[in-house]
Amino acid sequence: MSDATSVLDDLREESDELDRVVGELSEEQWARATPAPGWSIAHQIAHLAWTDQAALLAVTDPEAFVKEAEKALAVPDTFVDEGAEAGAALPPARLLAQWRAGREGLQRALRTAPARTRFPWYGLPMAATSLATARLMETWAHGRDVMDALRVTRPPTDRLRHVAWIGVRARDFAFGVRGLSAPEEEFRVELVAPSGGDVWAYGPENAAQRVTGPALDFCLLVTRRAHRADLAVHAEGPDADRWLDIAQAFAGPPGAGREPKGAAG
Repeated sequence: MSDATSVLDDLREESDELDRVVGELSEEQWARATPAPGWSIAHQIAHLAWTDQAALLAVTDPEAFVKEAEKALAVPDTFVDEGAEAGAALPPARLLAQWRAGREGLQRALRTAPARTRFPWYGLPMAATSLATARLMETWAHGRDVMDALRVTRPPTDRLRHVAWIGVRARDFAFGVRGLSAPEEEFRVELVAPSGGDVWAYGPENAAQRVTGPALDFCLLVTRRAHRADLAVHAEGPDADRWLDIAQAFAGPPGAGREPKGAAG
């Protein structure tokens, strides 16, 4: 796991890359549908802005965050969509300004946060490094939806190592959120970095159950941005195979996920 400064630097780069794309869009393009049902590009950016503000509140006023989180978790199936809907209703320039201000405020707060402090979140409390990693994961995933809507190809970068890390760490959560018992044994996960050559490895080298493939494909899988059938991620062992069907790197309900590309036919 990287230190908070490294993750925050990568989070800023990831956000700025997405900002350069959406900052040039027309109002009509902001309304364009993305692969997430019912969500436009405006909804995607609104969700990032809403979550950045929530994270900023968690860091700067944990007690206030807990009260807001209790309200949200009282309606777990709707609060994410409601937050996105409210932001998407704003004029694009105002929404963009809110997203920029919120993520910059979060950058400042996390960079000065005590290293060992854990902040409340919608699942388990998180340290500054983990919270920054989660924000990068969401920024990349929702940015992917935006790029897909615009038919823009965004070359993957080694910033995906943060997304891969949180995807591996969330293995047991993926089982638990579906009411399943997590496997007792660790898996070996080996992913080929986007830059080529390097392999990101997690878990014991001699583990009986393994997951291998390109890091990009694994990240698409754990963010549920593509169906397993369309990805070159492979499992050895029944529990590892089951994990690839249910893997998710984000808190909250798993949702329906994406259909295989050939399903529409």
